Amino acid sequence: MENLKEHIKSYWTRRAPSFVEQRLREFESEKRGLWLREISRYLPKKKSLRILDVGTGTGFLACLLAAEGHTATGIDLTREMIARAEDFAKAVKVPAKFLVMDAEQPDFPPESFDAIVTRNLTWTLPGLEKAYRSWHGLLAKGGTLINFDADYCHEFSDAEDLALLPNHAHKMIPADLVAESDEITQELCAYQKRRPEWDLRLLVDAGFSRVTVDTGVWKRIYPAPDEFYNPTPIFTIAAER
Repeated sequence: MENLKEHIKSYWTRRAPSFVEQRLREFESEKRGLWLREISRYLPKKKSLRILDVGTGTGFLACLLAAEGHTATGIDLTREMIARAEDFAKAVKVPAKFLVMDAEQPDFPPESFDAIVTRNLTWTLPGLEKAYRSWHGLLAKGGTLINFDADYCHEFSDAEDLALLPNHAHKMIPADLVAESDEITQELCAYQKRRPEWDLRLLVDAGFSRVTVDTGVWKRIYPAPDEFYNPTPIFTIAAER
C-alpha cells in the first residue's frame, strides 16, 4: 500500500507543472461558477466556514471557497502540488492555506472544520475506510462532507471514442504519463468496490448521517466536451456528521 502511495505521489509530481496551468484557466472560466453552485448546495448555512480541501492538488477548490470569504485549507500528499497551490492562491489573490499531508489521516485537532470538500481524490485512496473515519472526526457537529468523484476503476472510457472527442481534460497528457496513469488505476482497482454504493456503506459505518448521492452533477458541470471535460461520469456524495 505504501509503495502504491509513493507511485501516486511520483506521478502527480510530474503532472504538477502542466496541471496548474489548466486549473488556472478553469478558475477563470464559467466552470468556476458551476463548481461553486454544486458545492453551495451542501455547505452549512453560515457566512464564514472553516473548510478543508482534501487532495487539493493545485488548490482549485480551496481558492474557490476562499474567494467566497471562507477560511480554506488545502492538503495534498505531493509537495510539488502544494507549492503550485501556493502559487495559484497568489495568482488569484486569495488567502488560502496549504499543507503537505496524507489525506487518509490528516493531522488536525478534532472538529476543526465545518465542511470538507474533495474532488477526484477518494478513488486514489487505498485506505478509503480509514479516510472517511478520519474526516468524520475532523468535522464539527452538523458539518458536511462533499465528495466529487467517479468510479474510475469500473467505468473505463473507450479509448477510440475518447480520441474522437474534439477536446477533453486528458488530451494534452504525454503518452508516457497516460500509460503510468493506467498502471496506477490497475493497481488501485485491487482496493476498489463498485461506487458510489461502496461509499454509502463506508460513510454510514464511519458515523455519517444523511448520506446522499447525486449522479446528475456530471452533466451539469460538463454539458459538452471542452478542455476541462471529464469523460468518466462523476457523482456527488454528501454526508453530515
